[in-house]
Amino acid sequence: MATSKIKVQDFLSVLPLFDGLAPEELADLAQATTEHKVARGEIIFHRGDPCVGFHTVVYGQVKLAFTSPQGTEKVIEIIGPGHSFGEALMFMEKPYIVSAQALADSLLLHVGKSAVFGGIERDPKFARKMLAGLSRRLHGLICDVEAYSLNSGTQRVIGYLLKSDDLQDGDQFRLDVSKTVLASRLNLTPEHFSRILHDLTAQKLIAVNGRDITIQDIQRLRDYQG
Repeated sequence: MATSKIKVQDFLSVLPLFDGLAPEELADLAQATTEHKVARGEIIFHRGDPCVGFHTVVYGQVKLAFTSPQGTEKVIEIIGPGHSFGEALMFMEKPYIVSAQALADSLLLHVGKSAVFGGIERDPKFARKMLAGLSRRLHGLICDVEAYSLNSGTQRVIGYLLKSDDLQDGDQFRLDVSKTVLASRLNLTPEHFSRILHDLTAQKLIAVNGRDITIQDIQRLRDYQG
């Protein structure tokens, strides 16, 4: 058990959220941290469940989503390694407003809120780091709303495909989530998303083979995106 806790402390120490904390403070957080191995497709929590801390992803991938009364799922965010989720509701002491599901076999760390609150009371720098993390999350959500409101579906898809700045013609990469999940993340129906990929392929801007994407004309893609 001690070995596991030391590894947890080491992982927490490299997270931006906990950068600069003293070893004894990290030790307190590690003592309040539990490891959760979740299989692909497993539900981590449901909307309405109590939030008693926050999660960070060691490896794997987690989908945050909610389901409309009509049964349509809307993906809010996809969380990858080194990133966390649940902090805002932990501070508000409110139940989860979304559900979380593993998109791949994942290892999560759950940090209990009592240790976080104690760290904030002891160290104002810790409070600022938590606020900075929440601010980045809010900024990302605002950017999403802006993109949904001002950009066409095609621009949103191209923006996702060009999220890496160093892409060149001939470069190939694999979509890190299914097309259905990605469509929901971009606020598109799966059918609309597929049509956009088909149109971009017909214009010889990209080539699509399952989840593998090949960039064929990076400059025209950037011009199209505006």
